[in-house]
Amino acid sequence: MASSPFSYAVFRVVPRVERGERMNVGVLVFSRPAGFLGVLTQLDDARLAGFWPELDPETVRPHLAALERIAAGDPGAGPIAELDLTARFHWLVAPSSTIIQPSEVHTGLCGEPEQELEKLFRALVVLPE
Repeated sequence: MASSPFSYAVFRVVPRVERGERMNVGVLVFSRPAGFLGVLTQLDDARLAGFWPELDPETVRPHLAALERIAAGDPGAGPIAELDLTARFHWLVAPSSTIIQPSEVHTGLCGEPEQELEKLFRALVVLPE
């Protein structure tokens, strides 16, 4: 496949806004030309405890799963998941004051958006072992 434009954002847990600390927990990739919108998430419990020991990771996981389901257009994920691809993308990257916040949107070119999603996920979310 020839290179096509894509946009991406990073999802972050922001435990305490006043401290300015953030932990990357997911990546979203959107390519209108390829008809692709995908989200991958991962929550590192030990790392989260370092940011916010009082927060139960099990309260965060359903919200991360919802991001993935909305991106996939899962009919069980509610009315936002029923929107078209572009509308779902804009809804997912809209600024938020919740505990999970998207970064600014970045752009690039890629041949396979699914592979780009995996690459960005490994580079920006998964910690090296």
